[in-house]
Amino acid sequence: MKHLTAVALSGGIDSLVAAGLLQKQNHRIIGLHFITGYETDTDCTRAGVPLPAGTIESFEYFKTSALKKLAPIADRLDIKIDIVDCRKQFQSTVVDYFITTYRNGKTPNPCLFCNPNIKFGMLLEAAMERGASRLATGHYALIKKDSMGRFHLYKGVDPLKEQSYFLAMLSQEQLARACFPLGGMLKTDVVKLARKNKLLPADKDESQDICFIKSKKYGAFLDNRPEFKPRPGLIEDTMGTVLGRHKGLHLFTIGQRRGINCPSAEPYYVVRLDRQRNRLIVGRKKETLAKECYVENINWIDNRPKKPVEIQVRLRYRHKAVSAMLYRMTDNCAEIRFADLQEAVTPGQGAVFYKNDEVLGGGWIK
Repeated sequence: MKHLTAVALSGGIDSLVAAGLLQKQNHRIIGLHFITGYETDTDCTRAGVPLPAGTIESFEYFKTSALKKLAPIADRLDIKIDIVDCRKQFQSTVVDYFITTYRNGKTPNPCLFCNPNIKFGMLLEAAMERGASRLATGHYALIKKDSMGRFHLYKGVDPLKEQSYFLAMLSQEQLARACFPLGGMLKTDVVKLARKNKLLPADKDESQDICFIKSKKYGAFLDNRPEFKPRPGLIEDTMGTVLGRHKGLHLFTIGQRRGINCPSAEPYYVVRLDRQRNRLIVGRKKETLAKECYVENINWIDNRPKKPVEIQVRLRYRHKAVSAMLYRMTDNCAEIRFADLQEAVTPGQGAVFYKNDEVLGGGWIK
């Protein structure tokens, strides 16, 4: 009997086409859709506020709504789709991390946190409980297995869409059970294939970088959280001169220009968030440049480098990989020295290391 593959179906076009491709390759598949508690369906929320997690009654609202939304996909593919309740874990693992990181004066990257802990953590476990040997997603990335049985992560072939950055925290065990059918395709070809095979997504919009903040206004999301208390404070330049006041450090990130509201002949940029004194430190654009950074809690996908190695590093998802030297300090901490000065090197963001198209690993900028 053929092995069973679970497909994480969000309702979007990418995961839908991934499922369709696996079917054409004669895979036995089952669909899984996970509930975070932050869905915007009016049947599941009250005025955009998620229903309380952990109650059977509230989960039934989410489950019924999700099954209704995904019913055309289940019919078109002729597969079963199960709904997985991830609300408690999503809140404690992803949302609480997001809030805590901002509270500590850093800028979080929840997608890097979600993939190893929710999608290839809890959801993969749910897939295996149902007898599946692998979990497929619509990520644009590639996995290759070498002659020694080790798994390697590579960039997807579409330079505009590739998503290897978000998968850099996966372990060997997770990569061994991961499947990315779209890694060798262009997004334009995925859209054409969907039209050709009449695969109509349940969600027309592209997925967002942060799925639990629909408005894309992170400050407003944090302000509305009862466990988060904004702390207004002073704005200073790098020489210590007070220039004004801010409404909370969570509204700013390194390199930011907008929202500082300190009139000047030359614009100010955020240089540093001084959490201890609750001060926003601003300066001119050249003062946001950095020649190095430290990265901690590194996940090495394959072997750790034993000596300094030349790499390309991405400092955030939209950042183009740049040349640098990696100096390993401990097993999970390294110093990165850039070949050229870099703007807005932001504590809390993920730094992902590449050797050509292969992902070596990634960690958190300290």
